[in-house]
Amino acid sequence: MTPEARLALVIELLDEIAAAQRPADLVASAFLRARRFIGAKDRRALSDRLWGILRRRARLAWTLRALGAEPSPRLMVLADLVLADAMTIDAVAALCPGGGRAPAPLMREERALLERISTRRLFHHDMPAWVRGEYPEWIEPRLSAVFGDRLAVEMGALRDEAPVDLRVNLLRTDRDGARAALAAGGIEAQPTALSPWGLRLPARTALMAQEPFRDGLVEVQDEGSQLLAMLTGAKPGQAVVDFCAGAGGKTLALAAMMANKGRLMACDVHDSRLKKAAERLRRAGAHNVTRHVLTSEADKWVKRQAGSFDAVLVDAPCSGTGTWRRNPDAKWRLTPEDVAELVALQGRILASAARLTRPGGRLVYATCSLLAEEGEDRIAAFLKENTDFRLLPLPGIWAESIGTDCPLPGPYLRLSPASTGTDGFFAAVLERAAPS
Repeated sequence: MTPEARLALVIELLDEIAAAQRPADLVASAFLRARRFIGAKDRRALSDRLWGILRRRARLAWTLRALGAEPSPRLMVLADLVLADAMTIDAVAALCPGGGRAPAPLMREERALLERISTRRLFHHDMPAWVRGEYPEWIEPRLSAVFGDRLAVEMGALRDEAPVDLRVNLLRTDRDGARAALAAGGIEAQPTALSPWGLRLPARTALMAQEPFRDGLVEVQDEGSQLLAMLTGAKPGQAVVDFCAGAGGKTLALAAMMANKGRLMACDVHDSRLKKAAERLRRAGAHNVTRHVLTSEADKWVKRQAGSFDAVLVDAPCSGTGTWRRNPDAKWRLTPEDVAELVALQGRILASAARLTRPGGRLVYATCSLLAEEGEDRIAAFLKENTDFRLLPLPGIWAESIGTDCPLPGPYLRLSPASTGTDGFFAAVLERAAPS
């Protein structure tokens, strides 16, 4: 496929994303499935351009508007070639010859606009902080409340592409064994800094084609997500529940911690997600997991199982602000109303799941959010209403569960790309009081 044809496809795909009400990755997947003629190399080039533009969306749009032009998928792509790739106008014009599968030729007005853009840089001194940081203007006060004068640094790290992290499946091998298996296939993975289970890949790779993945030696999981499972302190023979299990990433980690011994429940309100987890559980060799579909967070099953679990993990639905480097389009679909609805849902989920915790048991609440209202504020409200629970300070729990000195001050776990090199996460470890 020619570079011109790839560029035309990027413009077409951006048009579809703009018109759709679905996440960009789902739209892109459907777009590519419908065009089987696109080879692997062209898909990679198309994806690199697409996600690059989505990561630079605010700056590209601001530049176009500052010059009197309304952003469109075509203008965003043309501006990106000039600002991100430093292409000359003639080089851009050569990619737009028209005819066949190539973009239409540059109009006189477009050429004039690109000439003016070429005198600028991707970062301009007049850009507001939210444009430079690539996040919605409305959310800036909420992020500032968490990060203060580190906001620019944190948002800068959140702009970048995320690394590919793997979790070694301890039911199949150890970290050295997984590294050796990957190296045999030409992949040199490095140990992660915080998680003793983690490996970081040097670049994206077709992992599903690799034997270590097919054999269940490794699973794709961000290093921060691995730490959340560890904080439960789950042990062989215990009763443990992953209350918002989704596709089962943390369930798999818990099964490994329990060495397939004991009772592990994977719950979710979405049957389709739990069905996806079934194949992952089989590949990983996790045999102690029972999947259970909930009708809601207040399912009657919770009442029947009250007080019967040693550890309860609640990875609650959230704004996903901590995953923006993986889902750069998600930030622009998030609204204040969404956050308010999620905070209310988190409160109901946490209150219901807490009932499952036995006296003396551990409750871990987590979100992949950077917002205090989904983290610290939510826990403060819960503890005020549930006096039989107490907060366990992070340093002691970290040393006990992970086996190293805690690199974070606590009392909560707060991870971010800039501070820890992981996705953004919040977690609080709570303990239910034993009867006196």
